[in-house]
Amino acid sequence: MKEVQDREQVERYLRVHRIETVFSEQIQHHLSLKCFERGEHLCDQGDTPHDLYVLVKGRVKVYTTSAEGKTLILSFKSPLELIGDIEYVRGTEIVNTVEAVSAVDVLAVPYRWLRKYGQSDPQLLQFLLDHITRKFYVKSHAMSFNLMYPVEVRLASYLLSVSLEEGNAEQSEPLNQETLMDAANLLGTSYRHLNRVLQQFCAEGLIERSKGGVLVKNRDGLSSRAGQNIFE
Repeated sequence: MKEVQDREQVERYLRVHRIETVFSEQIQHHLSLKCFERGEHLCDQGDTPHDLYVLVKGRVKVYTTSAEGKTLILSFKSPLELIGDIEYVRGTEIVNTVEAVSAVDVLAVPYRWLRKYGQSDPQLLQFLLDHITRKFYVKSHAMSFNLMYPVEVRLASYLLSVSLEEGNAEQSEPLNQETLMDAANLLGTSYRHLNRVLQQFCAEGLIERSKGGVLVKNRDGLSSRAGQNIFE
């Protein structure tokens, strides 16, 4: 992670995402721009948080880790998204690990300045409320999605969510056996069934599977299979 001293870029992100009125002038004075490379952690489960992050560029994945060291991907997030909002409101340790799956920019503001200047700011409080309640809505939608749609739709949606553009091709997260088992748990199916659907997608020319991961060959075809149900 590197912190970039660029006030013009901070102000540009505020304008682009139309959040310049959310943060008061006092809070904006303490906003900083932080940049993460792919694979870097924005925060780690169980750590004590100090900053609220506003995701303004890139994509992250959110996952939890058990005491035995097993991980389960919970969701993928794109701008505009808040990281550390629930922890700020509840005063808790970081709930889940957040990892960059592409180059990521966030606007960061220390909790202490939020408490000092934003504790009774109606615009900021409404902004936090909107984002926190949306997370509950998305979680509810994801649970319904796993119950109501077949594995083919859920897997197509998952692959679209994890794929990253690399030139004219798109490379997904590496799908080794452990990752596939996590994906199966996330999608509410068995590891064996997930493998069968991946083989089906390969036969249809939608993807190409190798040791390095899964190459999305036909994004339009996957999008047609997923419909409007993109996993987030």
